Amino acid sequence: MKRLFIFILLAFVFGEVSAQVTEIKLHSNWQFHKAGENEWLKSTVPGTVHTDLLDNKKIKDPFYRTNEKEIQWISVSDWEYKTNIVVDSLLLLNENIDLVMEGLDTYADVYVNNNKILSANNMFLAWKKPIRTYLKKGNNELRVYFHSPINKVMPAYNSLGYHVPVSNNDQANERVSIFIRKAGYHFGWDWGPRLVTSGIWRPIYLSCWNDAKIEDLFIKQKLLKPHQASLDAEMEVYSSTSGVRLVEVLIDEDHKVLLSKRVYFSKGVNKVNVPFELENPILWWPKGFGNQKLYTFNVRVKDGERILAFKQVKKGLRDIEVVQDSHEKGKSFYFKVNGVPIFIKGANYVPQDNFLTRVTNEKYRHVIETADASNINMLRVWGGGIYENDIFYDLCDEKGILVWQDFMFACALYPPLTDLKKNIYDEAVQNVKRLRNHPSIAIWCGNNEIVQFMNENYWGQTKANFRTPADSLAVIDTYAEIFHNILPSALKAYDDEKFYWSSSPNGENYSTNFSAGTTTGDLHYWGVWHGKKPFSEYNKVIPSFMSEYGFQSFPEIESVNKFAIPADFSIDSEVMKAHQRSTIGNGTIVHYMKEMYKVPQRFSDFLYVGQLLQADGIKTAIEAQRRAMPYCMGSIYWQLNDCWPVASWSSMDYYGRWKALQYAVKKAYSEVLISTILEEETVKIYIVSDKRENIKATLRIQLIDFNGKILSEVNKDVNVIGNNSAVYYSQLEKELIKNADKRKTFLKTTLFVNNQQITDQIFYFDLQKNLLLDKSKLQWELKKDLNNYKIILKSDKLIKNLKISLEDENIVFSDNYLDILPGCETTVSFKYDKVIDKKDLSFFSLIDAK
Repeated sequence: MKRLFIFILLAFVFGEVSAQVTEIKLHSNWQFHKAGENEWLKSTVPGTVHTDLLDNKKIKDPFYRTNEKEIQWISVSDWEYKTNIVVDSLLLLNENIDLVMEGLDTYADVYVNNNKILSANNMFLAWKKPIRTYLKKGNNELRVYFHSPINKVMPAYNSLGYHVPVSNNDQANERVSIFIRKAGYHFGWDWGPRLVTSGIWRPIYLSCWNDAKIEDLFIKQKLLKPHQASLDAEMEVYSSTSGVRLVEVLIDEDHKVLLSKRVYFSKGVNKVNVPFELENPILWWPKGFGNQKLYTFNVRVKDGERILAFKQVKKGLRDIEVVQDSHEKGKSFYFKVNGVPIFIKGANYVPQDNFLTRVTNEKYRHVIETADASNINMLRVWGGGIYENDIFYDLCDEKGILVWQDFMFACALYPPLTDLKKNIYDEAVQNVKRLRNHPSIAIWCGNNEIVQFMNENYWGQTKANFRTPADSLAVIDTYAEIFHNILPSALKAYDDEKFYWSSSPNGENYSTNFSAGTTTGDLHYWGVWHGKKPFSEYNKVIPSFMSEYGFQSFPEIESVNKFAIPADFSIDSEVMKAHQRSTIGNGTIVHYMKEMYKVPQRFSDFLYVGQLLQADGIKTAIEAQRRAMPYCMGSIYWQLNDCWPVASWSSMDYYGRWKALQYAVKKAYSEVLISTILEEETVKIYIVSDKRENIKATLRIQLIDFNGKILSEVNKDVNVIGNNSAVYYSQLEKELIKNADKRKTFLKTTLFVNNQQITDQIFYFDLQKNLLLDKSKLQWELKKDLNNYKIILKSDKLIKNLKISLEDENIVFSDNYLDILPGCETTVSFKYDKVIDKKDLSFFSLIDAK
């Protein structure tokens, strides 16, 4: 604090304090207690009540074994936080001192020196209040009183007189989550625990300024042409005085002035719009289609040569549209970026922890780097979580990963309360304004699965809850008001560049029938899993755009060891069932496993085979959807990540470990994909290319037995069409395999360009449980160059699904759970900053599963 005051003093001396917006973080010396109790405990801010109780050893780890159920009392208690702000006379020289709270979870009363300055009622809102008049020289108490979110809304819940339809993801008899503007997953989901948090969950600070402050800056893209971009700098400027000021727009690090304009400012809030042009703009492209150019735009307000206010944003220039053209089957639904149709290779993303303040910048980087390494070009930020932190979108901007952004509504209808509607509008405006400069955001979506929820198959089960038809109509009208009026009006006012889709899934002929596809809009298909349809059904149900589908697996044994003990090592144990939130989960995994694999009895082996099973299913779906381009132009699997250690649909577990699925996704989403399928007794080999240009290549097709003998080989020159899918080879199965035993034979297809392999695929003619695998002799060596390691692998016989592990370390390998082909040398690389020995590595394959 002392150094800050010296800085302010020096700024005064040199006449520059007007140019400064000084932020003073208020993250130190916080205490908390349960309301009504005398003992104050040390607190961490930003944080949550749960993590503070855990740090003070007042509760056990909620993620360990079954501890979660023992701490439900926290969410029905009130909590109080306080700290002391030491104010110097120099600080009070600032004309304006605002208290900024970027996130309060959720119902909170805020006091400065016992003066109540605001009441918060929305987790997704930031709160700002001028407090200079409340401050005094010396010690100042800042106190935040959190009401139990559940108790707070019980009067509204009880007075409504009927139950608004809400899914059973809210794991309570009285499902009040829809009355609270708070992350839905905190109340439980079929992949997450019920841990209803409270706390100061985002930064809190003082914002001190004089003369003027640019509160918001939006670089609006009006027209984008190859030689010129027409832009507007739309800004909201707070001014302490009235008068004419100079507004300058500058670009990039050299601060080249693009435009200067004299503007009259009145005292208070000013909406300012400054049009300007940028010559020869460099475009921002999604991953795989070009570079991710991010311009740095600077705007400053000046009085003569004195800078009064300054703000900087980064912006990528691109055109994105969602195309819905009519065709013979219905309507298309695809993303076109800078005039180029993009096949979306995506994943659904959920919050990374139930306790959001534990998600570090390093964890954000790991998740986005995982998506990048897995060839994912879109993440869908799902509507039961949060509007993510800025770093999430910054990283997506840098990596070229598009974002499908849901508003925070999922799997429920909402009560017809006037205060709630106003709250929702404020939430939409604030978050749209915060995120609209990000080039990665491609679409705003109103909600997750509420149109589906209103379908007669679901709605019919809940009609009895209403007292009168008028009650039902009021809830339906509220839906229309939120998703067809409130949210679109916020976007029209503050971000009309982007496409709005009212609900996902949505389409003209949408049905919840598990076997139904759709020829318009997007589809969530759960015939596989919930409907217990075979994986082959993915080859039949192919929509214009698949925005959800999935299959579960457990984390690997190294992760299970972190939340369970050996006595828990059965999927039917109390602990493992507590970490499986799908009511049909374990039975469904076993059902599919019996169909395709020999079911192992050893617990760790069961987890391993379960991950292979999950990878098989999602690989089948991705390949089917990619083969169907351009009719199908998007595949977003459920889900990328977890919020706690659990059996779920994720491809990467809570601890950041890649499951077998993550490696399968990396392969299935590769820029050029070979996909082999057996249709009507004919083996068809597709090549799917996301390249914008055609490539001349050689296709090699080899029939090989498990001992490495090549039974047949075909080499064929092909012209692979860019941004397209086509069959490049087909042959009747019986003519291809002839007298070979399909239980110990595979088809290897390789694509070469200028004698360099660019992709390959292995295709098996029988189910995994029928394959006649023999014990093999794995030969391998380890090589090191600085922090780069290579494992060179070779075998005399086929090794199926070799899993490589490095002790208990979380290592991302270049490939894993891979097939080692007989007589072929395979190299797997990884980075590791420690010295390792060969004995630190272990190997496990399908034949070892018992």
